[in-house]
Order: sequence, then C-alpha cells, then structure tokens
Amino acid sequence: MSDRQAARRGRSARREKRTSGGAVAAVPYITREIPLMEYLNEEGLSRVEEQGETILQEIGVEFREDPEVLEIWKNAGADVDGERVRFPKGLLREIVKTAPREFTQWARNPQRNVQIGGNNTVFAPVYGPPFVTDLDRGRRYGTIEDFRNFVKLAYMSPYLHHSGGTVCEPVDLPVNKRHFDMVYSHLKYSDKPFMGSVTAPERAQDSVDMAKIAFGADFVENNCVMIQLINANSPLVWDATMLGAMKVYARNNQACITSPFILAGAMSPVTVAGTLSQVYAEALSGAALTQLLRPGAPVVFGAFVSSISMQSGAPTFGSPEGSLLLAGAAQLARRIGLPFRSGGSFTASKLPDAQSAQEAAHTITATLMGGVNFALHSAGWLEGGLCSSYEKLIMDADQLGMMHVLAKGVKTDENALALDALREVGPGGHYLGAAHTQANFESGFYRSEIADNNSFEQWELDGRLDMAQRANKKWKKMLAEYEAPELDVAIDEALIDFMARRKDSFPDSNI
Repeated sequence: MSDRQAARRGRSARREKRTSGGAVAAVPYITREIPLMEYLNEEGLSRVEEQGETILQEIGVEFREDPEVLEIWKNAGADVDGERVRFPKGLLREIVKTAPREFTQWARNPQRNVQIGGNNTVFAPVYGPPFVTDLDRGRRYGTIEDFRNFVKLAYMSPYLHHSGGTVCEPVDLPVNKRHFDMVYSHLKYSDKPFMGSVTAPERAQDSVDMAKIAFGADFVENNCVMIQLINANSPLVWDATMLGAMKVYARNNQACITSPFILAGAMSPVTVAGTLSQVYAEALSGAALTQLLRPGAPVVFGAFVSSISMQSGAPTFGSPEGSLLLAGAAQLARRIGLPFRSGGSFTASKLPDAQSAQEAAHTITATLMGGVNFALHSAGWLEGGLCSSYEKLIMDADQLGMMHVLAKGVKTDENALALDALREVGPGGHYLGAAHTQANFESGFYRSEIADNNSFEQWELDGRLDMAQRANKKWKKMLAEYEAPELDVAIDEALIDFMARRKDSFPDSNI
C-alpha cells in the first residue's frame, strides 16, 4: 500500500469513527436565535383573519355524527343548524385564551422533555405511511419490525427530539389492536416524547391508560406526556373519529394538534390567501373545542398545507407556495397566541434521490425560518407521505443538524470575532495552523455524517457510493449498535399485562 493510499485509509477510518451509528446524547430541541421569515404584513394578516371570521360566521363548520359536541357548541353561544355550526365573530378567539401559549411535553426520560411554543422548534419523524422502503428490499407494506426499527433510529438520531407516532403502519397486525404495539414500542425502545393513537376513541383511551402506567395516573392528569394529531377533514369538516379522539385527549389534559390537511387547489382555494383563511377557520374551531372540553388543556394550531399539480392532480412539495402558506399560517397562530405545527422534510419523489433532497431541504428550511414549533414529518417522508424510507430518514436527520446550526445565528463574542487569529496570520498567510483555528476546528463548521467532500480518488477508494448508499450503511450500523434505554421492569410487565388483557377482550378486526 502506498503512502497516499495509507493516508486515505486513515482519513476514512477517522471519518468512520466520527460518524459511527452508536447511541449518542440527544441535542436539545431548538431555541431559535434568528429572525422569523414573515411574508404577510399587518394589513394582509388582518384581511386573512377577517375572512376567516366571515367563514366561521356565514359558512360555518360541520361537526359530524357527534351530538355531544353539537350540544357543547350550542351552550357556548354558537348557532347550531343540524351538523353545521356557525360562530359569532370573535367567539373562538375568546375561547382559546385559556390555552397555554407554551407547554412542556414530558418524556419518559425527563432530560428528553421538549418545550412546545415560543421560539422553540421540535423535530419529530415521519407519520402515517402504509409503505416502507430501503435500498435492499425495495417498497413494501410496513410491519411491526419496521415500526420498531424506525423508533430505534429516531431514538439514536441526535437531531430528532421526538419519537413521533405512527412512523409507519404495521399492517401485519390487526387494525383494531396494532395501536397497543405502537405505543408500547415508543415506550420500550425510546425514552423520547411520543404520540398516541387517534384512529378511534377507545384506542385513544388505551393510549392514555398506557401512559398512566408508564408515568403514573396523577402525573398524567397534571402534565402533558402525549401530543396527538387531530386532522380536520378539509374543507370545513370535523368527523366523528377525530372528534372522539380529541375528546379523550383534551379531557385527559393531553395535547391535541388541531390541524387541517389541505392540498390547495383541491381541498381549499387555489390561492395562498384564500387557503390561509380556511386554515384559520378549521384550526381555530378545533382548538376552541379543546378548551370547552377542558379549559387550559394544551393545544397546537396546526396546518398541513401543500399544493397540487393542476395538470395531474397529484400533490407537490417543496414549492414556493408551500413556503408562503407555512409562514402565513405560523403568523396566524402567533397572533392567536397558540403554538404552531407544520412543516417537515416533504417530497413527492419515490426515491431518496436529488428530487427528494431538493424538496426536503426547501421545506425544512422554510419550517425553521417560518417559526414552526412542532415539526412532524421532519425525517423519513417519501412519496408524498405514502412511504417511510430508511435511507431518507438518515439523510433528513443530517439536514436537521444543519437547522440546529442555522437557528443559532451569527455569534459576535470575542471568540467568534477571532481578532487574535487575524492578528496572528496577517496579510498573505493562511489560517490552518493558527491557534484560533486549532482551538475551534472541531466545532467551527457543521460536519455532515453522510455527505462526501473528499477528492474523486478518495471517493473511488471508498467504494463510489452515492448519498443514499452511505445512508444505507449508516442505518444498518445504527440498528446493529442500538441499545434500549432503561425501562423499569415493573412498568414493562404492567404494560405487557395491560395489552394482553385488552387484546383478549375483543376479537381481531381489519377496520
């Protein structure tokens, strides 16, 4: 082996050590130190809000198949006509004043707690896909093994602050029982915060009951230990499934994200301002209901909004309109006084390729700059949300590390100004050997764990791998080195016993 080859091998070994997949301490959630990107001025915001109030008063929102909710609205002063509810202007803004502007979601490990609201951003992984994919086995239906793997990878990824919820659908388990295994996986294989089930009221209650086993009933009564995605059925409908889950969680003091799911042009107007006024009506009507169920319960103003291709009708991501919608909805949430959920690492691509990287980078940057507090789908999203990708989770997590650096902004302390380095080097020199460089080189710049910045020759020597192939190697190494966080044996046994008894109490079903 030549000296040159040996040097390359040495650099490769050092890089491998630095990027090894072993368990690492989580980086705290982001506290943003940079200005917000706000596209709407005061006049624009006022016009969107005014139209949102007009929608609520004149058009109204439907609350389907839930007489209890309709009675709650009637008693609160709304106009109830069948399942259509109309609201006097300003009523919902007044109701949500009881909601906290910022709250803590507790983790099983208190060092992993996250603060939702204010200047904080919390990154959570992909949510909901029925399919999974990796370079070795291709696209397929998700299983409980895949689910556990994604939970483990999210736990080991330092820039993911949250374990998430349905990181993929484990379709090898009965629909009406798989929520037990999903919640248990979050509690067993991670100690980061997590999300509960929302697919039926009884599944929501099971999630609450399991949280009470893990945290203690009194603790759950007085603290938020779960956050849940409660989607409006856009346009302007809340269905019985989501309302049932919302009632369980809000009454148990657990956080609800009241979030429209909108593909603009199909489920809302084709314009940004028109869509934002609909977001205002839908998200605010859900948020206000949580406060009528339990004043003071934590709630997040949500907005999943993207556009569609007007040629094919397919959803598009990474678009300029998507960034405008995200930032505009964030401004509305701040004006109302609620934490905000949106954003992520979106793409319509079917592969972890250049399109997926471009679209994901665009949306996650907009997520940070727009002031998102809880960012679901921050890693692993592929194929418009139909697929959870092992490789893309690793690629996205690397981008999340960059967002942590960006959020810190520009420091101007003595070390950052580096006058001593400027004096030492002077005209015509270089900084590689300067004392300041030597003292700061490890932390001076963000180091990607999967990007290749070496020479062509070094890249050839390392196997000519593209980024997806390097990500493939990394997630396998991470899973091989995974070590589960400690879980009290008595709590583990109690969870297993609870699941067994509940599963035995009703037959399997695929609905």
